[in-house]
Amino acid sequence: MTAKSLVSAAYLAGAVASALSFGSVVVSTDAIAADKEKCFGVAMAGKNDCAAGPGTTCAGTSKVDFQGNSWKYVDAGTCVSMKVDGDRMGSLEPLTRDLPS
Repeated sequence: MTAKSLVSAAYLAGAVASALSFGSVVVSTDAIAADKEKCFGVAMAGKNDCAAGPGTTCAGTSKVDFQGNSWKYVDAGTCVSMKVDGDRMGSLEPLTRDLPS
């Protein structure tokens, strides 16, 4: 093989490997979500998995503990029984409590 052929083969192998690894990431994320549920109002500041209101990009963007509009994945069936400070509970829907000012 010529040097040009070797470089082309290496690029092709890298592209195939990237495509295959991306597919496995999607599958593992779906597998995680299958036995989990989104629980709003239970994440500590900066520890949410996603959704923290306007002006945020996603994971790790909650500003206050137990922010009502941010969620964290928890085991399916456990969210509404999760207690947080002040006798508050987790919710399957976004909450309007503990929002940053």
